[in-house]
Amino acid sequence: MTTTHFDYLIVGGGMVADTAARGIREIDADGTIGILSDDVDEPYTRPALSKKLWTDDEFTWEKVPLGTAGDTGADIRLRTRATAIRPDAHEVDAAGETFSYAKLLIATGGTPVALPIDDRSNGERALTFRTAEDYRRLRGLAGEVERIAVVGGGYIGSELAAALVQNGVDTVLIHTGAVLGDAVFPAALAQRFEKLFRDAGVEIVAGSRVSGGEADADGARLELENGDEVRVDAVVSGLGIDVATELAEDAGLRVDDGVHVDAQLRTSVDDVYAAGDVASYPDRLLGRRRVEHVDNANEQGAAAGRNLAGAAEPYTHTPYYYSAVFGIRYEAVGTLDSSLETVEDWIDGERGVVFYLDDGRVVGVLLWNVEDARDAAREVLAAADTLTRDDLVGRIR
Repeated sequence: MTTTHFDYLIVGGGMVADTAARGIREIDADGTIGILSDDVDEPYTRPALSKKLWTDDEFTWEKVPLGTAGDTGADIRLRTRATAIRPDAHEVDAAGETFSYAKLLIATGGTPVALPIDDRSNGERALTFRTAEDYRRLRGLAGEVERIAVVGGGYIGSELAAALVQNGVDTVLIHTGAVLGDAVFPAALAQRFEKLFRDAGVEIVAGSRVSGGEADADGARLELENGDEVRVDAVVSGLGIDVATELAEDAGLRVDDGVHVDAQLRTSVDDVYAAGDVASYPDRLLGRRRVEHVDNANEQGAAAGRNLAGAAEPYTHTPYYYSAVFGIRYEAVGTLDSSLETVEDWIDGERGVVFYLDDGRVVGVLLWNVEDARDAAREVLAAADTLTRDDLVGRIR
């Protein structure tokens, strides 16, 4: 096989690849950078796929690509899936070629969870949602059919349901909770959250899991565990991702809920790093964790890139995530789990802060329509060992 050498090789073509290439260039202006991507598009801003592209007429498609190749000189190989990593030889196999490297970054992210149905539509009426191509396909359907189901009531599922209904689609949202958002929000807030969707016209099918069904060129029939059926013109899965650790596992890297990295994002083998959705890293405030959100992709990718180029810096950023639906925006730092003890501090009827406590210690902060407070939330997490419940109310404004 043909062998191509890069000083820096990145496996994965998402936002981590973009920021890593930029991080490399902060330190090394000349080293060769290769990006192996199984996507059909060069790196792009992923949050827009479920947010602004649906709701902001001024945010047009030309704002989606990140310009990675032009800005960094990276050689991006699209439709190129890596099939093997050989750390001892410093080599990666992909698309019938061998790529050698001095330093390697694993940024493989994950693959979306598909629905357990018999899809005879070749993905035309039963979709997953992860890539720009998925967005284009769903956007096309939204203009062609009347009724679309979204399966999954989490972060991506709720955003897709909001996007579709705001674009004139008869939308059904199927999720397993009793109330939309009840896994993360306190009970009253979850009810308020669900009401946003109901008031917008979303049909909510709660407490049910899709257990089977079929899709063909005419639509989809979804079988629910409770015996009910839902019939729609198309269905999209918003069930999250399976983390893509297979390459790392087969290469002998340490894997435990993601590729295990140290504070400098180094894996268990020399000259191999990992970042983004796939990386399990030691957060300085919250301990070891894996984060699947864009702030972590951007910050961790950049840190990994600098370290590939020799910076040897610890990754000290504690990332946040956010969602925006129906005119509300919430941001979160740390762990949001409604089974934890919570302290709610409402500034007014529309703005508030929720603190999540585990054994009396703050482990997460939700900012509901509260702007420019992420650093304040991080300060609370940093001081968690010294704070009591009484110290929390009024602390973030």
